Amino acid sequence: MPGFEHEPLGRVVFGPGTLSRLGEVVRAVGGTRVLLVTDPGLEQAGHPQRAEAAVRAAGPEVFVFDGVKENPTEREVAAGVVFARTHSVDCIVAVGGGSSMDCAKGVNFLLTNGGRMADYKGHGKATEPMLPSVGVPTTAGTGSEAQSYALITDESTHLKMACGDKKAAFRVSILDPEVTLSQPRGVTAVTGIDAVAHAVEAFVCTRRNPLSEVYARAAFRHLEPNFARVLEHPTDLAARGAMLLGAHFAGMAIEAAMLGVCHSSANPLTAHYGITHGIAIGVMLRHVVRFNGADPATDALYRDLVGDHAGSNGRPACEVLADRIGELLAAAGLPRTLKECGVAESILPLLAEEANAQWTARFNPRPVTEADILGLYRSAW
Repeated sequence: MPGFEHEPLGRVVFGPGTLSRLGEVVRAVGGTRVLLVTDPGLEQAGHPQRAEAAVRAAGPEVFVFDGVKENPTEREVAAGVVFARTHSVDCIVAVGGGSSMDCAKGVNFLLTNGGRMADYKGHGKATEPMLPSVGVPTTAGTGSEAQSYALITDESTHLKMACGDKKAAFRVSILDPEVTLSQPRGVTAVTGIDAVAHAVEAFVCTRRNPLSEVYARAAFRHLEPNFARVLEHPTDLAARGAMLLGAHFAGMAIEAAMLGVCHSSANPLTAHYGITHGIAIGVMLRHVVRFNGADPATDALYRDLVGDHAGSNGRPACEVLADRIGELLAAAGLPRTLKECGVAESILPLLAEEANAQWTARFNPRPVTEADILGLYRSAW
């Protein structure tokens, strides 16, 4: 059994209607002048307005920064820092999907420690304390509220920088299933498959440990049976709650362990073609699972993860899992190949070179080379 360290990041408040408790949560962490970081697309659903009202009702002042875009870059983070300094904030609240969460963490890094996001690439490079922060996910996908990393896109390379520090983690996460009812079907699909991939990759990565396995297994048990359910019955609050918890557990698994080559191969697809992260993940995941399953020890882990789905017919667990992922993609109507996504076959070698440089590839359970990744891309194409 490998040695490991685990430091729980913060408090979790789960349940329908818990967004209304945001004000008391902010006051509990000492917030009096709050930067609310959000996505302007959420205003139609009313989530930022409800969050702002809940905080104001408890006494603190609120200043809304809604300049977040998908896959936030250093530009959005810098704008958020200027806005935060203008209003002398002492607390940060993120309301939205992974992009809002990442941008809020990025703002916290630069507001308190200065410099550029590139200075914090890696982990533990912030030397000064950071502001207390609260995360309110409106999607069941990234699990960013359960992690200490901010994924910020480098504007020069268009690749994501993983900037992590325990001080950047949210002090409190509010998981309100009612908030996720407003997710459009497409958002439910792409964020859901991303969460499934988090559970699958974290469960088998080389940094797995007994605790991360518990989180990843719990995540998969919540996500796999409810993914199709929320697509078919979007108002099913119990299924929405299971997906939200599953995504959070998967985020905890990543924090306690790591990911693998599926995420490494997805990032260049987003950088070059603007393919939504969850779509890129969905296209690549089955091929990565089959590749990893060629290692008997990893296939044994997959069998542990899929449980009863593996049956007793002697099929490799990686095939069972890959087929199940294919069923989820079909239920969601997501693309199955890179060709469907408009990716040119001629660019695959360049994508493989860039994916091989992504650090999550180093934690894949089966060691990968650039040639292996090119093979994965060709299988997916």
